[in-house]
Amino acid sequence: MPTVSRSEGPVNATTTGDDEPPDTGVRAAEPGGRHRLTATQGLAALSLDAMASVAYGPEAIVLVLAVAGAHGLGFTLPVTLAIAGLLAVLVASYRQVIAAFPNGGGAYAVAKAYLGRRAALVAAASLVLDYVLNVAVSVTAGVAALTSAFPALHEDRVGICLAVLVLVTAVNLRGIVESARLFIVPTAIFVSGVFAIIVAGLLRSGPVSAEAAAGHASVLGQGASSVGALLLLKAFASGCSALTGVEAVANAVPAFRAPAARRAQRTEVALGALLGVMLIGLSVLIGRFHLQPVEGVTVLAQLADASLGHNVAFYVVQFATMVLLALAANTSFGGLPVLMALLARDNNLPHVFGLKADRQVHRHGVLALATASAALLFVSGGDTNTLVPLFAIGVFIGFTLCQTGMVRHWRHQRTPGWRGKAALNGFGALLTCVAAIVVTATKFTEGAWLIVIALPLLVLAFERVHRAYERIGHALGLGRIPGPPCPGRSLVVVPVSSLSRLTQEALSAAATLGDQVHAVTVVHADPEDRRAAQTLRRDWELWNPGTDLTEVASATRSLGRPVAGYVRDLAERHPGTRITILIPEAEPARLWQRLLQNQRGAVVAHALRRDTDAVICRLRFRLTDT
Repeated sequence: MPTVSRSEGPVNATTTGDDEPPDTGVRAAEPGGRHRLTATQGLAALSLDAMASVAYGPEAIVLVLAVAGAHGLGFTLPVTLAIAGLLAVLVASYRQVIAAFPNGGGAYAVAKAYLGRRAALVAAASLVLDYVLNVAVSVTAGVAALTSAFPALHEDRVGICLAVLVLVTAVNLRGIVESARLFIVPTAIFVSGVFAIIVAGLLRSGPVSAEAAAGHASVLGQGASSVGALLLLKAFASGCSALTGVEAVANAVPAFRAPAARRAQRTEVALGALLGVMLIGLSVLIGRFHLQPVEGVTVLAQLADASLGHNVAFYVVQFATMVLLALAANTSFGGLPVLMALLARDNNLPHVFGLKADRQVHRHGVLALATASAALLFVSGGDTNTLVPLFAIGVFIGFTLCQTGMVRHWRHQRTPGWRGKAALNGFGALLTCVAAIVVTATKFTEGAWLIVIALPLLVLAFERVHRAYERIGHALGLGRIPGPPCPGRSLVVVPVSSLSRLTQEALSAAATLGDQVHAVTVVHADPEDRRAAQTLRRDWELWNPGTDLTEVASATRSLGRPVAGYVRDLAERHPGTRITILIPEAEPARLWQRLLQNQRGAVVAHALRRDTDAVICRLRFRLTDT
């Protein structure tokens, strides 16, 4: 029988608006605590997307400004500072979101509480699309770094992408803590490498090496010098791709150990601080070394070459970048299953996505994300450039809805200083809204139109699932007190194919379940089956279990339909009687031995479920090794 959970509205939005949730000092034992994250582990499990964006965020800005020549590149730092300012607003906002909504959900939870159900579904759909795209983009980008170093692997990139996806999926099926422990080392190496680039670069008066860019054509615009507002907006919007992943911590608050909200807030602040310092530091070096974008070499590789030299340290940074880009997909595996669980709780997705395994893993959400990402990898052929135009649009929509909702949150709570906080969130909503519009407009013909179509379709899918659960709930009378139980007569039917201990167990169980027991066997027309039926009839009469054996003729080799027809016949002859079908099945001790079973029980159960209203019971008779 399907179950329908009832959503109780914005029950999470009841905090006083303080920066941190109250701490009572009580530390009760937390179920599954060892399978939850500490703040440090949260950085490794949920920040890889944001950390990896350092590898392509500054490059996205430089490539846009390069159209205006060397003069345009001079605006790299101002644009980056604007993005860092927006990052600070987002971190502050999501820190408040974590306190107000400790059950996770991020933009979805905020929009549901303050902007209405439809806005919440738009936020959820945008995040779902962004999370799926993040997996595909991260994996393809990491594999692209590998195939750049080893060109012979280029033709096998789809297979390599799928292998990486399988690895990340397998790790996450073991639990988010397992993935954090595995990924914390490459995260630390990458962050340490970027900080080494920044510190070494700031201590140098000029680049120590330019070998990485030697022989590569520059993509700097020639003869251009004017920098207009539209170009700056486009550079800002492109650079905002570095902000993807900032929301992941707020979406996955329940994945942290108690006090979960406080640990998640610390993780969010640490993520924002690290990301901001790295973005600004790299942008300062771009101006300091007068770096120009070239074909085939990333901006981060040029900066590593200029600061550290073309030596072992250079290759360590490149390898760490490759690994982190490939593993940045882990952010989605940490955030999306939790979001899908919340959607399932609110009857917007099948309830199976709300189930957790022993290791606190939303297994079905992990597998659904892996399946959707694998499909994208197949369709795109493992090509990053095919996927990038679709990326980051969804997350900006989520940012905008989240911060707009937080403005209403502050107006509703009216805690001390609420006006300043509301103004901060409103300014952030304006900036992210502009970024969403600019990114969509500039990348529309490159593939962003797919997101414009997919987003409302996903919202419609959520709505359809919700309406289906409403109909189920109405049919089941959920939310209403039912009438008293009405005991009545019961009749149990036991399908029989031969005489054995299994038959004895089945009839014994049937006698305890019903007032009347019928045994039924299907008889086929060919001579061999007729002889088998006669033997069964003779043995049955010798055994004399006190229950008659009814033979049902079948002109074909069908098994399920004759039994279903017999049950329908009984229902007509015994109106008001509850009919139960008890299907006996032997269960071998060894898993591989189950392949030897004839699956008759499944065939009969399927036919009865399809053609009758009878109660279906399947009796498992466990066999032991002798």
